[in-house]
Amino acid sequence: MKELKVVFPGRKKIDVEVDGFVIKTDQSPKGGGEGSAPEPFDYFLASLAACAGVYALNFCEKRGIETRGLALALRCEWNKDKRLYDRMEFILTLPDGFPEKYKDAIIRSMQLCTVKRHMEEMPQMVFSLK
Repeated sequence: MKELKVVFPGRKKIDVEVDGFVIKTDQSPKGGGEGSAPEPFDYFLASLAACAGVYALNFCEKRGIETRGLALALRCEWNKDKRLYDRMEFILTLPDGFPEKYKDAIIRSMQLCTVKRHMEEMPQMVFSLK
């Protein structure tokens, strides 16, 4: 079992302790915070991008493909009616000389991202009191 601990240091700041690290969050000034750290949802988006990036990087490394020039961008389109992002596009820039035969495979590799898979097969979320 993995456990994260949430600490409330003041105002709109929230810190999350995980595996010996502290992830600091804050709300924007518009949301009543100081804007001193990313908002929690920004970490969610970052985790999606980082996870897909790790899969792309590992794909190249396992095949001895040069990674200099490898880059990934995540573009999120906001649906104002739903008040949610309803489209996320992962745009991978391949390094020079990337083999043509692996182009579809590296995309499939990124689609295996664990964060993405958790979105597709949502875990049961239980809220309780102590």
